[in-house]
Amino acid sequence: MTNILEAIVNIVQNPISTIKTHYSSRNRINNIGEALEVFIKDAFVNCIQSKDEQEKIRRYSEEFSWLGNQNNPPDIMIKDGDAIEVKKTQSANSDLALNSSYPKSTIQANSSMITQDCRNCEEWTEKDLIYCIGYTTDDRLKSLWLVYGNIYAASHETYQKIKQKITKGINEIPNVEFAETKELGKVKRVDPLGITGLRIRGMWHIQNPRKVFNYLHTTSANTFELVALIPKSKYDRFPTKSKTAVETLENENPNLAISNVQVKDPNNPANLIEAKLITFSLNTKT
Repeated sequence: MTNILEAIVNIVQNPISTIKTHYSSRNRINNIGEALEVFIKDAFVNCIQSKDEQEKIRRYSEEFSWLGNQNNPPDIMIKDGDAIEVKKTQSANSDLALNSSYPKSTIQANSSMITQDCRNCEEWTEKDLIYCIGYTTDDRLKSLWLVYGNIYAASHETYQKIKQKITKGINEIPNVEFAETKELGKVKRVDPLGITGLRIRGMWHIQNPRKVFNYLHTTSANTFELVALIPKSKYDRFPTKSKTAVETLENENPNLAISNVQVKDPNNPANLIEAKLITFSLNTKT
């Protein structure tokens, strides 16, 4: 079973920043967003340099139980492992647009935001979630942050409470007809003729991890960088083989560093959570 440490090793050993050019030449990928998602999948299955599409399809099927769609989270699920959400920004510090899906500390099978196919793709109730945030230009990957949701986002209840209060307030509006919806609200027959409706949708966003964790890491200019934040309790549970691989690579590669840090608990910043900060940087041409 693959994991985030395997992906880090594969990226460090294959540090391709011109991902659009790398993939468009053989996969007919036309935009940087598609290239970023393929790069993430290939990193987790050790196929970054592979030109054999049949081999890549086979490896995807071996390691992933779900390769999602654009409208429902998550983007990727590892069999018996973590879920992955890929996000792209073209400004280094811009917020991440999550649209109708609030920030998630984990992915839960009973969520109304996931599809039935995703719910049934394997036996699962809850998965740890990795946010993979790529900062890109039109053709180049400038940085990639890999951050676990449970040290980035608050508990589900925090966001659900806000959503429920908004929905309750909308439903208390007199003299209008409401319809069942997964959104914040859907109102029918607003006008006397009964021909006007209103959909009320949430537009969630969350601060870029560059800002959230600026007390841990400062970005260098003109480099490709990989930054991963993993709760220590999670890191300790990874297979010995995976930990040994990334720790051995740290000793061999001066651009890779692993350090012990403490991050603020998203549910109570007075508490600190032990975590591993893994960084890799490489000078690139602008």
